Amino acid sequence: MNRTARHTFLEFFAGGGMARIGLGGDWACAFANDFDAVKTDVYRANFPDSETHFHAGDVFALTADRIPSADLAWASSPCQDFSLAGARAGLAGGKSSAFFGFWTLMKAMSAEGRAPPLIVIENVVGLLTSHHGDDFTALCGALSEEGYRFGAVEIDASAFVPQSRPRVFVVATRLPTGDLEGPSAFHTRAVREAAARLPDDLKDRWIWWGVPSPPARNTDLAVVLEPDEAVTWNPQERTDALLALMADSHREAVELRIRSGERAVGAVFRRMRGGDQRAEVRFDGVAGCLRTPRGGSSRQTLLAIENGQVRSRLVTPREGARLMGLPDSYRLPRSQTAGLQVIGDGVAVPAVRWLAESLLEPLLDSKTASLAAE
Repeated sequence: MNRTARHTFLEFFAGGGMARIGLGGDWACAFANDFDAVKTDVYRANFPDSETHFHAGDVFALTADRIPSADLAWASSPCQDFSLAGARAGLAGGKSSAFFGFWTLMKAMSAEGRAPPLIVIENVVGLLTSHHGDDFTALCGALSEEGYRFGAVEIDASAFVPQSRPRVFVVATRLPTGDLEGPSAFHTRAVREAAARLPDDLKDRWIWWGVPSPPARNTDLAVVLEPDEAVTWNPQERTDALLALMADSHREAVELRIRSGERAVGAVFRRMRGGDQRAEVRFDGVAGCLRTPRGGSSRQTLLAIENGQVRSRLVTPREGARLMGLPDSYRLPRSQTAGLQVIGDGVAVPAVRWLAESLLEPLLDSKTASLAAE
């Protein structure tokens, strides 16, 4: 563990350690856990100190005596049951129920008087509306029962990197909030409506976190791409088949760029619309939300148009890593499928960094200052 760090944290459902990278050098990981073998290997490959704090296995098999005290507990529990694209099984679902394994540990640590003063729960935006908001209310109720006040912000990774990836960050604390409450662009409509649905006793525990907006992003999709000669392009017939799946408006967007003669790069997803499969392209310099390669249609495709020619190919794991804000030194699995699995389940690094520097660190620093003044 980094002994020069100012703060310590626990990372549950750690995946490839993207929250750890986002928190940065002022934070030392005291404990990390994940069940997935591929992600475990990637975590260990990227963090040589993992032997001292990483525990592979089911979160339900952990006991509080194995968890050290820390300033922050971060939990990015499996999101499939909260996803707007999924079956919306909610907290009772098979994967997202892993949250309860994490929460059992937090309750046990609380009973011992050593619960983290800060908790962050990161998930897809569907967490706010799953089961008509009942799951979010249950989460807030659980936090309240253990003495936490809480609030949520919805941060889209596109504020930092050229990828549309909205995620909810529930930040709960037992610390004084000082001047960290206030308006924020990250209080989206979904967050406001979720807060409004809470019963009065939980509304009294709600915090409107005043997370500021970051500077405007100055990168686009083209910047993160590998050189054309370094990647494998689809056969022309596959590209033609992709174009044939486009509705008129999307096909016209392609034709406009063909006629311009200039290079253009777009991101394409296949979706079901009215029972029919459609290919939808965007040329706004932003990729769609990266996903895991489960169910091949969710794989994101790139469309490159230049000199009247249209080519297509899949996003590579390295490009996906860049879209998550990871450095090129980040070690990926050799298998493309495994690499995309790790990336697609991760949290955008710059979003974590922004939350840490604008909210989490000021909260903990104010606690340190208060103790020093006593």
